[in-house]
Amino acid sequence: MTEEQSYTTEEISKLLKISKLTVYDLIKKGDLVAYRVGKQMRIDATDLEAYKRRSKQLQSSGQRIPTPHQTSASETQPGQGDFQGTSLLSTTPVGSAHAITPASSAHAITAVPRHLVITGQDVSLDILMRHMEKQTRDIRPLRSFMGSLDGLISMYRGESDLVSTHLLDGDTGEYNLPYIRKILTGRSYVVVNLLSRPAGLYVQRGNPQNLQNWTDLSKPELRLANREIGSGARVLLDEQLRLHGIPAAGLIGYEMEETSHMGVAAKVSSGEADVGVGIEKAARLVGQVDFVPLTQERYDLVMLRKQDNEAWAELVLRILQSPEFRQELQSFEGYDVSRTGEILYEA
Repeated sequence: MTEEQSYTTEEISKLLKISKLTVYDLIKKGDLVAYRVGKQMRIDATDLEAYKRRSKQLQSSGQRIPTPHQTSASETQPGQGDFQGTSLLSTTPVGSAHAITPASSAHAITAVPRHLVITGQDVSLDILMRHMEKQTRDIRPLRSFMGSLDGLISMYRGESDLVSTHLLDGDTGEYNLPYIRKILTGRSYVVVNLLSRPAGLYVQRGNPQNLQNWTDLSKPELRLANREIGSGARVLLDEQLRLHGIPAAGLIGYEMEETSHMGVAAKVSSGEADVGVGIEKAARLVGQVDFVPLTQERYDLVMLRKQDNEAWAELVLRILQSPEFRQELQSFEGYDVSRTGEILYEA
């Protein structure tokens, strides 16, 4: 039997000339049929062609063409979802009360899961996703490894569901809320604390440049390993440079960007850079690099408040507030879970 060709979400984005987040959005809405192989989403060639045919029909008719999984309300059987809405959160029909089906339920197998796009890079998100998958089959979390600022913008555009953020506002000293209020203007949302963690400078073993605080970044000929624009670490660096009147042009390598804390720490560890900004955990994982803690940053989660989000949002809150989840986070040295699960702001 010949195995059918399948594509990754990245390959689909290139074939259709759209972003990966748009691909995830199509999957989430049920317009593009996908399945998981390990941690990777796959789309069969036949399902891609079926989507393209429906799109052409939609353009020619001007009407929404149902996907293969959509049924009318009269055709919906117990244990099956009515897919007339834009997303699926449970096995109940749209218009009735939403409820998450436990993973142990036999009916959960018949439901097509709603894909939930979660942005961020911290290991705590992996733990959260594992708890979600363990407790329900109605939702399928997917990771997008983008920075904090890009995550909030993607939420504003409707491309992500759960955004993690650690953005310092230098003028107020407050984390996250000033950015969230500006970017998600007109939206209803809730901000929940995930954890707090030390952030500061990666320096070479023994700290030969004697870098002890932010003002030391003004020292001449310092080689920097920088993060990408939009990441929390990049915002932290840029805010400290602004507050202390240090020109970015004076840092060698400021324009050279890494896309993770690990990448920055590795550059310093290898001797390619003298300093970088990031979190303590990455320094421990990389090794051969010292860490100078300079601030305690708050790492929060943002969820939009919409009717079709209620069931999974309540599930996320229950997980964050559970002793089991906090205990797992506490196994990572430096993680402060004293406010984990606390609702910080609602709009």
